[in-house]
Amino acid sequence: MGELEQRARAFATAAHGSIDQQRKYTGEPYIVHPLAVAEIVRTVAHSEEMIAAALLHDVVEDTPVTIEEIEAEFGPEVAELVGWLTDVSKPSDGNRRKRKHLDLLHTAKATPAAKTIKLADLIDNTKSIAKHDPSFWHVYRREKEALLEVLKEGDPVLWRLAASQALRK
Repeated sequence: MGELEQRARAFATAAHGSIDQQRKYTGEPYIVHPLAVAEIVRTVAHSEEMIAAALLHDVVEDTPVTIEEIEAEFGPEVAELVGWLTDVSKPSDGNRRKRKHLDLLHTAKATPAAKTIKLADLIDNTKSIAKHDPSFWHVYRREKEALLEVLKEGDPVLWRLAASQALRK
């Protein structure tokens, strides 16, 4: 494990832990999700910055940490990736469908590296939602299918895996 990855892992663990964030369905410490996303990214062509961004991908969205703090700590490349992976919608933007559409438009403009990380995020979230929340699955599946349309520049192996998950159930 490289130094950048070690720092990102420690930072993400501390940030999510500072608000006692837990996985919705299991109650596990939230860091298990970013760790899983990083492991999925590691299975395809990646850079050290992509692994760091995978570990940090929910920090700005879910904790008090800002994108400026990410850039100061990890540099502009990691910060740019995290920025692409951070939802831009706010509750004041409307209902879930409207917010997810705004987030999809943002994701559509992302770099291929960010799209690869987003695919890994979808893959891990799908496993959890399909297993623990079948009633929400139909909503999430529709959102995921829309996202897959804008993630085709991401890693093709991960895209196929994410697409095959959407076909299940």
